[in-house]
Amino acid sequence: MNYRRLGKTGLMVSEIGLGGEWLERHTTEECKAVIDRCASYGINILDCWMSEPNVRSNIGKAIAGSRDKWYIQGHIGSTWQNGQYVRTRELPVVKEAFEDLLTRLQTDYIDLGMIHFIDQEAEWHALQHSPYMDYVNELKQNGTIRHIGMSTHNPKVAQLAAQSGFIEMILFSVNPAFDMLPASEDINTLFADEYAEDLGGINPDRANLYRLCEREDVGITVMKGYAGGRLFDAARSPFGTALTPVQCLHYCLTRPAVASVMVGYDTPEHVDAAVAYETATDAEKDYATALAGAPKRAYYGQCTYCGHCKPCPQNIDIAMVNQYYDLATMQSEVPASVRDHYQALGATAADCIGCKLCESRCPFGVAIADRMKAAAALLG
Repeated sequence: MNYRRLGKTGLMVSEIGLGGEWLERHTTEECKAVIDRCASYGINILDCWMSEPNVRSNIGKAIAGSRDKWYIQGHIGSTWQNGQYVRTRELPVVKEAFEDLLTRLQTDYIDLGMIHFIDQEAEWHALQHSPYMDYVNELKQNGTIRHIGMSTHNPKVAQLAAQSGFIEMILFSVNPAFDMLPASEDINTLFADEYAEDLGGINPDRANLYRLCEREDVGITVMKGYAGGRLFDAARSPFGTALTPVQCLHYCLTRPAVASVMVGYDTPEHVDAAVAYETATDAEKDYATALAGAPKRAYYGQCTYCGHCKPCPQNIDIAMVNQYYDLATMQSEVPASVRDHYQALGATAADCIGCKLCESRCPFGVAIADRMKAAAALLG
């Protein structure tokens, strides 16, 4: 296992990590089997954002006796209320949930105390000097959390965090589908046969974020590195071609400032498939050739989250809504986190008035108005 420095935290973390979300659907024994397999390979960082009590307890039991071998990303503001996950800044509930996390993980400290899920710039500004932020700083001062991190899907919010001076690392969603624009901004050349060799079509906000984090020494850990498995299936991938876990991981790990990819595992064999990255050949890691060979028609009718559909008269972030919709449809049940993230958007698909101005600008022929209806029905 290779290890990377997680920005100004100074922590040396395994470049393949453990994202705990998928463990929610497994028994105590199954969770332990996955976590033991991770440990056997030298994986030493895990993310536990989930508030569901059983999964927290199962993780705690699995790492009992080896707590000092793990760096834990524990989230502040992810709570369990009336049998479901609720993101909140209501301080009494936040405190209760964080204390529950410590108790169930059988620890008295969290290495990376995560400001849980800020996707709106207005919320970032509102939280400064708030009772919630005072609590986070109090946890840091008394050593209950060793470093302050934050989770977000929004590159502009992440940029604000990276420039803040007190956020030491960021959990951010990274994969080719979320990052990549077509090779040219010229609407007439969007269907070029190949991506640029250096994949220079990355969304500018995201590319700027990676460079900014590298400059400010703010480490990045990655969520959604596989896009929920969508990138493994040519039929569901926006690129019309399948990538392997190794190729997805290589994409993430070649972004500036990225230290670790927090991979979700259902089985020990999934851990094997991710850790295969450590011994993979350059040819096995090569995602660029696979994407360059994708047929032009693969894009048509599928959202690539490029943002050319903007502006929306209702101020809907169409690309973000489509990301959440696609993530939701990859699962047999809509993950609570995806629904919560979607509902936290300033404007949702339910605000769509069906004007279809966006469709006239979409280079890929996506039936956006229909997708907005579907997203509103699925995500509430």
